[in-house]
Parts: sequence; structure tokens; C-alpha cells
Amino acid sequence: MEITIFASGSSGNCSVVTDGKVNILIDAGISLRRIAVGLRTAGLAPEALDGVLVTHEHSDHISGLPMLLKHHPLPVYATRAAASRIAGMLPDTESFFRPITAGESFDIGGVEVTAFRTPHDSADSVGYRLDDGCVLGFATDTGCVTGEMLEGLMGADTAVIEANHDVEMLRYGRYPVYLKRRILSDVGHLSNENCGKLAKTLAENGTGRIIIGHLSKENNTPETARLAVEAELESFATELFVAPAAGYLAVPVGKRAACLA
Repeated sequence: MEITIFASGSSGNCSVVTDGKVNILIDAGISLRRIAVGLRTAGLAPEALDGVLVTHEHSDHISGLPMLLKHHPLPVYATRAAASRIAGMLPDTESFFRPITAGESFDIGGVEVTAFRTPHDSADSVGYRLDDGCVLGFATDTGCVTGEMLEGLMGADTAVIEANHDVEMLRYGRYPVYLKRRILSDVGHLSNENCGKLAKTLAENGTGRIIIGHLSKENNTPETARLAVEAELESFATELFVAPAAGYLAVPVGKRAACLA
């Protein structure tokens, strides 16, 4: 299994996970054109997709859904609360939703998928655990780390987690006070420091690759985020990657030879 990230940040989020047979999009917060280009980079076409996993209803995660579904009808998986909210915002998408329940596993072409709740200011934000013998954990847009979130990520071969902001850059930056408070809250976004602590916990439990994403353009830099997380991982052989705000990052999910085929 492999994940290719096309976009990660407040301007748009979209990734594809593939095991060579099953191809699953995670979020669709960029244009159909960019999705198609990203898929071609991963050696795929939109017609090859088996479904879309939506984390929550914020526009940077769903803005590309209407055009994607207009040209490529696909099942879209989201919690009932998120699906209802998105259908109200984008009525043409309603018939494509397959409501899911956090904590209950479902199958997409032999890949076992489990959603788990993440604390974020949305209807019902979730992360995902994908398992085809190799395990990918995916959780961005989270203000803090909960036990449910840890359970969803623990033991993943590869994990995508959020390093949204440097706290000092945010506090002394130009954002209005209300927005700073929202980001720093327990239903906002994860700081570099807290991302590092989460990364260390995952590494202690066997995660071999960690991808940090959803970096703020205003309140972070890739180097600042990387250094903060590396400081927590210095005792581990864990590989660390930084997801691009716009670009392409392909990372194998498994750490075992059987998982890299």
C-alpha cells in the first residue's frame, strides 16, 4: 500500500491510497483538474477510484466533490452528521453518500477501513485507519489528542498527523484574536510541539514512517515543523516526511517487505 498526498493545508486537502488493486481518495478539497493531475502522478485515473473517504465538512476538504462526482460517480463515505451537513451545503452530492459510524469497520475492495473521531470544530470530524495487511493511520484537523484518536493510530505502519502551527508564530502573528483562540483550542489544530509528542508515542509503538501535514502558511514553515518533530524522534529510526501544501509526496505504507510489494 502507498499514499500519495496532492495537497495538505488550509487551501485544500486530498490524498490517494492504493494497494495496486484498490484506490481510495481521502478528502477532495481541490479542483477536479488538480485531482486528475495528482492521480496521474500516482499512475492512476479518476475512473480507477473505488471511493472517497471524507474527514469532515470544511471546504478545504470537500470543495472538489461536486465536479468529481458529476464526472466520476463514486461512493462517498462520511459519518451521518458530516454527510448531512455536506449534503446541505452541496445538494448534488447527497445521493453518493454511504454513511458510516465511527468505531465500526467497513470494507472497500478488501481494505478494512475504520473511522475514529478527532476533536475539531465541525459536525463530526474523523480520522481513518486503513488495513490491508499494512496499516495506514490518517488524522489531521485535530485540536488535541484523545484516547480514541490514539487507539485509531496506534500500531500503524505509517501515520499522517497534523503539525499545523508553531505556537509562538501564531501568538505573535497577524491573525485576529478570535482565530488564534480557535486554532489553539482543543477543537482547533495541533501544534508542532503536540505533534512531536504524538509522533513519539506512535514511534514507541512501532510506527516506522510519519508524515506531518496540514501546515499553516502563516504560522509555520516546513523546516520549523520538521525540526520540532525530529527532536522528539531522535531516539527512533522512524522516517519523517513533510506533506506539501501543493505538490506530490508518495510514501509506502508498510515497513515489512511484504507490505512494499
